[in-house]
Amino acid sequence: MISLIQRVTQARVEVDGQTIGAIGPGLLALVGVEPGDGQAQVQRMCERLLGYRIFGDETGRMNRSLVDVRGGLLLVPQFTLAADTAKGMRPSFTSAASPEQAKRWFERLMELARASYPKVETGRFGAHMTVHLVNDGPVTFILRSSMIAARPAHAAGCEEDD
Repeated sequence: MISLIQRVTQARVEVDGQTIGAIGPGLLALVGVEPGDGQAQVQRMCERLLGYRIFGDETGRMNRSLVDVRGGLLLVPQFTLAADTAKGMRPSFTSAASPEQAKRWFERLMELARASYPKVETGRFGAHMTVHLVNDGPVTFILRSSMIAARPAHAAGCEEDD
């Protein structure tokens, strides 16, 4: 799983001219699913999205998480993040998960995030969306589950229901 995250002062996603998700200050996460992703990657990505410290503390250092600042989280599915761009002049999508798999794991990420945190908005899987954002900083990072060792979630929540 890969997420391009951006600290924002505001963001919204529209489908057919209608706003379907909007946040004020917080985090916009464009999310791509890769083959081999599963529950462990989803759980860890959720933990990282809620707990990644990219918001300033009283001294201005990036020392606070989304949960700490009580910001909004806007999750937007974006399969193009999983594209292979290593060769040629056109992206290849053979490195992206199948639509069925991608939808399953994106929806699971939404469920875990919503169960763990009250301020979660989303885009719509498979829809043509228009995303509006005001990047704060600008602050933008890429998180990959392949770079994130799966481990038990902690303070940020995102535990799987038993």
